[in-house]
Order: sequence, then C-alpha cells, then structure tokens
Amino acid sequence: MADSTLPATFFIPFNETVADHTIPEKFTYPFKYKPHPLALLASRELQHRLSCKKDWDHNFGLGDEKEGAVIGKMFGVLVVKNEKSELGYLAAFSGKLAGTYHHTGFVPPVYDALTAGSFLNVGMTELSRINQEILALTELNATQNKQQIDLLLERRKSNSIALQAKLFDQFYFLNQAGKTRNLRELFRGNANNNPPAGAGECAAPKLLQYAFQHKLKPLALAEFWWGQSPKSAYWKHGHFYPACREKCAPILSHMLENIVMDAIPA
Repeated sequence: MADSTLPATFFIPFNETVADHTIPEKFTYPFKYKPHPLALLASRELQHRLSCKKDWDHNFGLGDEKEGAVIGKMFGVLVVKNEKSELGYLAAFSGKLAGTYHHTGFVPPVYDALTAGSFLNVGMTELSRINQEILALTELNATQNKQQIDLLLERRKSNSIALQAKLFDQFYFLNQAGKTRNLRELFRGNANNNPPAGAGECAAPKLLQYAFQHKLKPLALAEFWWGQSPKSAYWKHGHFYPACREKCAPILSHMLENIVMDAIPA
C-alpha cells in the first residue's frame, strides 16, 4: 500500500507481491546494468499500462492505427522505498508525450517550460515571426533584400541562443544530500560549456528529482524503449537501455553523489 501522504498517481504500489524479492543493497549503475528483478517487475507493470492506455493521442507505431508520425519513446521506472519502508515505484517518460509533460501516473518534469505565457512560448512566437518575415522578404526579392534578411538571420540566431541559455538556467537538480546544481554549471567544461538540447528532460533525472523532493529512497532503475523508431535501428521495442552519457552523465554524477552503486558489469 502506498503512503497516503504521497500523491497516489506518482508513488505506485506494486500490483504483485514483492515479499519474495530481495531488496537491492546497491543502486543501479545507470550507464551499464542488468535490470534488478524489482525493476523488471515495475517495468512489466508499466508496459501493461502502456498497452492498455487510451487517454492520449500518441502514435507509437504499434498497430494502434493512430494518425501522425510514429514516435517511439523512452520510459523509465525507479523502485523506491518511502519513509514508512513501503516499496513502490515511480514512472517517467523522456521529453514530452503527446505534446505535454504531464500525464497521470508519471512524475512531472524537472522544469515545465510549456506553461501559458512562459518566456519560452513568448520567445518561440518571436522566432516564428522572424522566420515569416525572412520568408516574405525572400519571396519578394532575395537579392534586393539581402541586407535586411542577413540582419534578421543574425537576430534569429542571437535570440535562439539567448532563449536556450535562459531555458537551461531554469533547471536545478537535487541529490540525496539536498544539494542543488544548475544545468549549465553541471556541463561547464563539457562540449563548449553548453548542455546538449534536451538535457535534463530524460527519464532518469526526472525520477531521481521527484524521489529526492519527496524523501523516497531510490533502490533500482530501469529504462526501456516503447514503440517503433523510424530514425535508428538501435532502439528496439521493449528493450532496456542505459542512460545516455551525452545528456545525463554530468547530471547523474551530481544526483547520485555518495550513493553506493553496483559494480560496472563486465
């Protein structure tokens, strides 16, 4: 049974009995692992929910005959113990699902940039306006309007860079000691000091952030791909994958600081 003081939609009690399962003594090494039996059980339960889910319009390409582009998605589960020593798990998806960050039963994003009137929406609207102006000038006479078009291209570039930097500045990540660090701070010294696009929106950081915010002890992690992948043969439906190093290594290094982890599998 879940702790009644926690949102039931986020802390999910196991449907099956877990009495026969050994509780992991060390946390999952996220970049190379074999899922713990409890993480496998949580994953199977989540996959069953995904198979039955009908309250969002998202085409995973699994024969559900939905319209729109096929978009597979990475999902994650985090087995946790609450302050009453009750076992359960959290669920998350990477990025957005069906155009939003929020769905029942999935932890919220570390930062939601899609709220009405947010600086990101305002900034994207301005970028769209600049694009339309560039297109209009190009269709009229690209040669004659070259100087004005070049100025607009430069403005679009600088606005885009500033908007991305402001977005990164909104992401702060917790660890078990309650220490927070900013996304750009974590990536300082990596890849021109800038985080890659989408950093902080993967499933693992979302799961750990929620756990630390609500005094849940992380026990085991697993991430799996759900749906078809039109871009890469690497992603296979239902297969488990490690956390991505490019987007997650600096973040998880901070979030998992002083947490004892499994040895790296051979």
